[in-house]
Amino acid sequence: MTAAKKSAKTTQKAEEIFSDAQKTLETGIEKFGKGFEEAAAFGQETMDAMMQSSEIAAKAAEEMNADIAAFSKKSFDETVAAAKDIATAKSPTELFEKQTAFATSAFEGFVAQATKWNEAMVAAAKDSMEPVGKRVNAASDMMKSYTV
Repeated sequence: MTAAKKSAKTTQKAEEIFSDAQKTLETGIEKFGKGFEEAAAFGQETMDAMMQSSEIAAKAAEEMNADIAAFSKKSFDETVAAAKDIATAKSPTELFEKQTAFATSAFEGFVAQATKWNEAMVAAAKDSMEPVGKRVNAASDMMKSYTV
């Protein structure tokens, strides 16, 4: 083999290596750009989920505050009515019976309301965490897709 043929063969091989390296670099840059776009989109979707979660929690807190205010007013009105009724007692026995009836009614009303509030808080926590949970699942799925 002549020097010219060896030189041409070496040049051809160098060109092939350079071409392969350039293709690999272009593919890597393309994948990096796509990965960056996916990460940006994932970040935006996560931010949207956090906002949605916050909105759900805020709405639940607003509803809970309204319910607490309504229960407080109702309790106050019932206490005033009970006080007026108790004031009409004609004997210690009647006074004791009216106080006992009011205390029982107030306690049962509070327990029922507390149960309702507890159920509402559990439901609000579940509902407000749902968008975030979906993002956690999406992150897990994304990580799985990157494994070899």
